[in-house]
Amino acid sequence: MLIIGGLVSKTVLFVIPHEDDGEGGGGGSAATWSSQGDRVVFLLCTNGDKGTSDCSMTPKKLAKIRNREQIEAASILGVNEVVFLDYGDGELEDTMELRGKITRQIRIYRPDIVLAIDPFRRKVHQHRDHRVSGMATLDSVFTYAWTSQHFPDQIKDEGLSPHHVREILLWNSENANIILDISDTIGLKIQALSKHVSQIHDMDRMSTNVQERARRIVENYDYEFGEAFRRIVIEKEAHKLGIY
Repeated sequence: MLIIGGLVSKTVLFVIPHEDDGEGGGGGSAATWSSQGDRVVFLLCTNGDKGTSDCSMTPKKLAKIRNREQIEAASILGVNEVVFLDYGDGELEDTMELRGKITRQIRIYRPDIVLAIDPFRRKVHQHRDHRVSGMATLDSVFTYAWTSQHFPDQIKDEGLSPHHVREILLWNSENANIILDISDTIGLKIQALSKHVSQIHDMDRMSTNVQERARRIVENYDYEFGEAFRRIVIEKEAHKLGIY
């Protein structure tokens, strides 16, 4: 497995299915990039309004709570730009509308790296919103965002321009091929996750689980803690060459 201590980038865009998924999947890396002066942006697909077993909680109230929790958590990681698409929890569909909204944010922020959850998991079932957000992100990066014929109104009416993302990092992947060192930022990752009080009720257990998982990822390596991703480098002309 390839081990890289850090990636040089100007802008990093996380496309996140639910509040807390970004911190859990790549919070340590987000904090590392932010500390290096890189621009990190969180794009939340859903508002998390169904994520509770409390029958007295209303979806509208929960969405507001989770919105606040997400902003506070992101701030701990040094992420000050958080965009909310505000789809209902469990209501994310892989549509042209969703791909258009993700493409718009790619064209606005023009990231060097995009992170998303890996939709291609076979061993463990995952939430539908996870699969849909991951697939829609992959499609938006390749090739909607860089092709001027896709969503031309964004170019004509909004003054945006096509953008080529040079690489994608997928978290929660069964085919990880890169590990990033988060030994210096795992504390910030845990602090950020602790802001999601509506979702995490045992903070000590969460902290232990996060550390144990991050330690297992880097077994037999020199790092104390790490985050694993499936890295895909996107060649702009790859589709013409038949590579993808």
